Amino acid sequence: MPNAMLATAADAGNADGSDLLDTNERLIYFSSSSGNTHRFVEKLGLPATRLPLAGQQVRAGSPFVLVVPTYGADGKGHVPPKVVRFLNDPANRARLTGVIGAGNTNFHDTYGVAADIIAAKCGVPVLYKFELMGTPEDVTRVREGLEELWRRQSKS
Repeated sequence: MPNAMLATAADAGNADGSDLLDTNERLIYFSSSSGNTHRFVEKLGLPATRLPLAGQQVRAGSPFVLVVPTYGADGKGHVPPKVVRFLNDPANRARLTGVIGAGNTNFHDTYGVAADIIAAKCGVPVLYKFELMGTPEDVTRVREGLEELWRRQSKS
């Protein structure tokens, strides 16, 4: 997939020069510097906006699905702080329609728990979980599931 389909804070900004990136992408994701979640989203071949590691904040202008990794196996800090800040914006939280979780099954009970935490706090479903960068089957299932979700949303 061409990288041009993935928007980041470094690629765009507001015309007024503010430190806020407005996006209407239906897929928003966070990926650490390890890049596992980023590589998974690239394989989907769908337009997406990446939450930056630092700096500029993102504001969702339309309903979206969030793809989020889980960090830490110590029972604390499972949701990345940048994702917490993003969802603390009431406009972003109101537009969240579902969560897809990335994780590592080596962490057993905490596998993909960031998605579970966000879903519970925001009242949205966990749509899927995948391990690390996902398998080809994960990519196909997520792509098809998102396309079906968006078809249903466009009809309502």
